[in-house]
Amino acid sequence: MKAMATAPKKRLPAAERRELILSAAGRLFGDRGYAQVTLDEIAAEANVTKPMLYRHFDSKKALYLALLERHREDLPRFFERVPADLPYEKRVEAILETWFDYVSSHGYAWRMIFRDSGGDAEVHEVRRDNQDRARDVLAGFIRAQKGVPRREAEPLAEFLRAGGAGLALWSLDHPEVSRRTLVATASRVLAALSTPG
Repeated sequence: MKAMATAPKKRLPAAERRELILSAAGRLFGDRGYAQVTLDEIAAEANVTKPMLYRHFDSKKALYLALLERHREDLPRFFERVPADLPYEKRVEAILETWFDYVSSHGYAWRMIFRDSGGDAEVHEVRRDNQDRARDVLAGFIRAQKGVPRREAEPLAEFLRAGGAGLALWSLDHPEVSRRTLVATASRVLAALSTPG
């Protein structure tokens, strides 16, 4: 009896394979932290061989840093995706909807930056850089509002950055809380920025 020929495995484009690796690594790093994850586990989670993983990332650290850098680049997009000519309340609501969409699909980023303490000095520095970048983006938004003294923009941005990160982590731990409640809660705080000083 003649054996049936099996169809050759379809090769994924390099960019698609890289995304699979990043996605798998993000889930593992977010769940267990830098120190507790191995490249063997990432390769298995991404369904690639370890040599294939090395074609895209030369170390666990390089992979971790790539995820942190991606998050850093995404930060301004929460504001850029929302039309600037919307009334303030509607604009804030739209920004928060965009942000919570990102939090729910990229929860690993918040866990990596705000819960994970693993990695060397360079990894810690990139985490701090992400936090600084978030504060800068928020400060730019705050400075554009009337009635907020310029001297208050940066400390207020830090207050919102830290509170926003805390709310993001809390929302990941409490999936039973509705999006509407999360947006309404954050909007209540941000509403104060539209009050003339």
